[in-house]
Amino acid sequence: MAKTSKLFTKQTDEGGITAEITLVAIGASSGGLEASTQLIETLPLGRNLAIILVQHFDPNHQSLMVGLLASHTKMQVIEATDGMLIEPDHIYVIPPGRTLKVAAGLLALSALPMEAGPRLPFDALLKSVAAEYGHQAICCILSGNGSDGSVGLAAIKEFGGRVFVQDPLEADFDGMPRSAIATGRVDQVGSLSHLGALIRGAPASPAKAAPDNADNAARLDEIIALLLAETGHDFALYKRGTISRRIERRMALAGSGGKSM
Repeated sequence: MAKTSKLFTKQTDEGGITAEITLVAIGASSGGLEASTQLIETLPLGRNLAIILVQHFDPNHQSLMVGLLASHTKMQVIEATDGMLIEPDHIYVIPPGRTLKVAAGLLALSALPMEAGPRLPFDALLKSVAAEYGHQAICCILSGNGSDGSVGLAAIKEFGGRVFVQDPLEADFDGMPRSAIATGRVDQVGSLSHLGALIRGAPASPAKAAPDNADNAARLDEIIALLLAETGHDFALYKRGTISRRIERRMALAGSGGKSM
């Protein structure tokens, strides 16, 4: 069975209480360096936040984002590498010419697709973030041209996450913010200082009492065994948290009651 990152959920000093990492995915293009810098300056340590920054770069030029951002935050700023563990109080910057996704609490890098057409690395990231982090995911779309993020934000909303967008009147380039707003699925539009306040407040509420893990594990094993017998699909290698969230979401959509996993 695949291991879940030990830092995907954080054990607090009070036994039986867990607080999940809130993953903040920030997407930007033209004008994005200044906007991203101003946003991360508002985010303190100790809020159980992990941040992934997708800034559009020329794939043939080295990025200087890590060094430029590091002087504006106490968080650790790192260029993302394949298989890197996602940890709180860290900012992961996508390297040029790569697609970045998340899986099982780890970063997954691959080369950008070679086919013609617009490259939308933020959309690709958001879809994986939505499936992995569910209601603990936040999408922030900042200054930039084009529409990257406008498709992926729908996945964030579908899995219970939140979508924040920089006010187009404040952004140096308003293409990405306006495209996102046009979807009708944005939770908040505001200044960078306002978005920072929303993000800072986000992790305060998800702390919750841990369920009876042994009982839940047994019930989930029964479900996985039944699915394998009935459909031939083996979900044993999937993250338990991901499976549980998807079951709960399907139950909510179907109007089913009962105790959650």
